[in-house]
Amino acid sequence: MTRDDDARVEDLLAHLGDGDTKDLFRLLLQQGMQELIDAELTATIGAELHERTDTRTNQRNGARQRTLSTPAGDIELRIPKLRVGSFFPSLLEPRRRVDQALWAVIMTAYITGTSTRKVDDLVKALGCDSGVSKSTVSRICKGIDEEVAAFRTRPLDHIAMPYVYLDATYIKARHNHRIVSRAVVVATAVTADGNREVLGVDVGDSEDEVFWTAFLRTLRDRGLDGVRLVISDAHAGLKASIARVFAGASWQRCKVHLARNILATVNHAHKDMVAATVRTIYAQPDADATRAQLHEVFAMLEPRFPKAAEILAGAEGDVTAYAAFPRAHWRKISSTNPLERINKEIKRRSNVVGIFPDDASVIRLVGAVLLEQHDEWAVAERRYLSEESMALIDANLEEVTTTTDPALPAA
Repeated sequence: MTRDDDARVEDLLAHLGDGDTKDLFRLLLQQGMQELIDAELTATIGAELHERTDTRTNQRNGARQRTLSTPAGDIELRIPKLRVGSFFPSLLEPRRRVDQALWAVIMTAYITGTSTRKVDDLVKALGCDSGVSKSTVSRICKGIDEEVAAFRTRPLDHIAMPYVYLDATYIKARHNHRIVSRAVVVATAVTADGNREVLGVDVGDSEDEVFWTAFLRTLRDRGLDGVRLVISDAHAGLKASIARVFAGASWQRCKVHLARNILATVNHAHKDMVAATVRTIYAQPDADATRAQLHEVFAMLEPRFPKAAEILAGAEGDVTAYAAFPRAHWRKISSTNPLERINKEIKRRSNVVGIFPDDASVIRLVGAVLLEQHDEWAVAERRYLSEESMALIDANLEEVTTTTDPALPAA
């Protein structure tokens, strides 16, 4: 450090109690970082400024200005240039004018659903007067991609996963130069020890059997095994894909989605009555009583609401599949409600963005949200389902036999 530098630092220290302390700290930070940059250059070329030595390997050739945004405010640094070759201080990163702390703030703000415009306001509020552009925010957020990609491709063979949930939510994105509604499909599971995991996410056409089959095969190829029951809505092509990829597993049609399908055929004045009647099916003590009650509900609905009765009859085997599993699990495996909270969070954060530029940007945001949820489940104090009750799954499947009740007639 030169005498002039010493005098500047001493002057700053002498005035620490006066004026804006944050501004003084910013100047001290700027001075310190500049000294580190100059010292690194000296070590690189083997000579101080204006010093002649036998060990000199290069010469200084001016400097270029660089603005670095920090929580203390924007600081101006001089990046020395060399006569031959180039020099960039290890203290900084190429093309990054935002320090590590603010980098983390911007990434976190984006993941939690803050728009790029609001991120710019946030950065300015933290002392970076020049703010950040939308392109800078987008470039920063691409740093999430590597972590999300590792999460989406991690092995799944560490434990059996008896219950798998599949559901889709819809997000606006550009696809083939048009703004369309893209299906974001999410898979979660309950493991053999009763914990929950996020298995995967993809973007595509939820009605396309080819898309569903490719997605499910990806999960299987990563090691997903021990699947006994898959819970989902009755998306076109999904049921066939489940049977093809997870041979031997049962399929539970989400009872909530089925109820919506039934109520769509009933006039408004009778919706509450029909809904209450259908709910009695799921309040039974065992599998036989569940099927018997479904038959009774069918008989009640058929005279006045034949379309509703027809839908219920067609879904009999699918909507009561949960009854072959331990009674303690019924409430949590008869619908995709466990995924609803995740889908709501995805929608909340994606609504801030509005229209995504492509599928990759959808995966970036949704993948980060799911990774966050997966980590929360990993450190949860309580299991989703008890380990003792999970051990009863195979025993229950052996005990439950095919009902001898006649199938419901078509309405």
